[in-house]
Amino acid sequence: MSVTMRDVADRAGVSVKTVSNVVNGFVHVRPGTRARVESAISDLGYRVNVSGRNLRRGRTGMIGLAIPELRNPYFAELADSFMRAAEARDLVLLIEHTGPMGEHELDVLRSERRQLTDGLLFSPMTMDPADLSPFEDLDYPLVMLGERVFGAPVDHVTMNNREAARAATLHLAERGCRRIAVIGAHVGEQMGSAILRFEGYLAGLAEAGLEHDPRLVGEAGRWRRSTGAAAMARILDSGAPVDGVFAMNDALALGALHELHERGIAVPRDVAVVGFDDIEEGSYSAPTLSSIAPGREQIARVAVDLLIERMAGESRPPRLVVADFQLVPRDSTAR
Repeated sequence: MSVTMRDVADRAGVSVKTVSNVVNGFVHVRPGTRARVESAISDLGYRVNVSGRNLRRGRTGMIGLAIPELRNPYFAELADSFMRAAEARDLVLLIEHTGPMGEHELDVLRSERRQLTDGLLFSPMTMDPADLSPFEDLDYPLVMLGERVFGAPVDHVTMNNREAARAATLHLAERGCRRIAVIGAHVGEQMGSAILRFEGYLAGLAEAGLEHDPRLVGEAGRWRRSTGAAAMARILDSGAPVDGVFAMNDALALGALHELHERGIAVPRDVAVVGFDDIEEGSYSAPTLSSIAPGREQIARVAVDLLIERMAGESRPPRLVVADFQLVPRDSTAR
């Protein structure tokens, strides 16, 4: 038979209301009384009925995380960071897929599942950045993630794409690379990670005094190992000399490493490679992969905290938070 709040009250010699005040963090409880209640809770092994408490408060205790796909290693590790951030705040995280091509993004925003969650963390991939109408009449708290949409009337947590890409490019230049290719470009894209990282790449070349060669730009649709290998192959087949590669994510970089290995090109002696995202797999590739750590844990922690503030009814102008990044050098650039 489970221990009830009445059992705790009887053991501590207080009222059920006093036990409730202690459990719910009510500050105006005498220290001695609080100590007796906490001791009784520990002795009896009492557990708070979180579901019942949340229902009484009009909350579910669950928040949603909408991401494109878990197949992408970055999003898988991002989801793990969000799960731990939510658990640390006694929240359950419900993960939903919007699809790698963004086919379910609007459906997620309008889904009846929103009744099951107290708020939503939303990472769009293909949504029109000029169309903010989906966010103007929301009746639930939402925090935006990613780089697709800016200026929506919601809190937004993102990464420093331009500066991080610039740092990655300069890292290669500082190691003697003079013909630096970029893999993952989306030609014609006006908003999103690809254009921001490409701008950072160009800025890094300019700062290092290096010329931009269009032959060293490797386009890739979805950022995966296969598209990274294919883009690397096209650059090599073009005959353009290359001694450094900035890949716009680690999956692309791992594909590039594979293609270079297949052709007998030594990394980092002949071609140095740096990626972006700092996924765990990069620490075990051969050679291990230098990469940009974009502040994944900070993104998760800050976004969950902002969502909790909105769930509590805080009214203030929307905030934009840009996470800190770090370049993590490994063997792929160890010249």
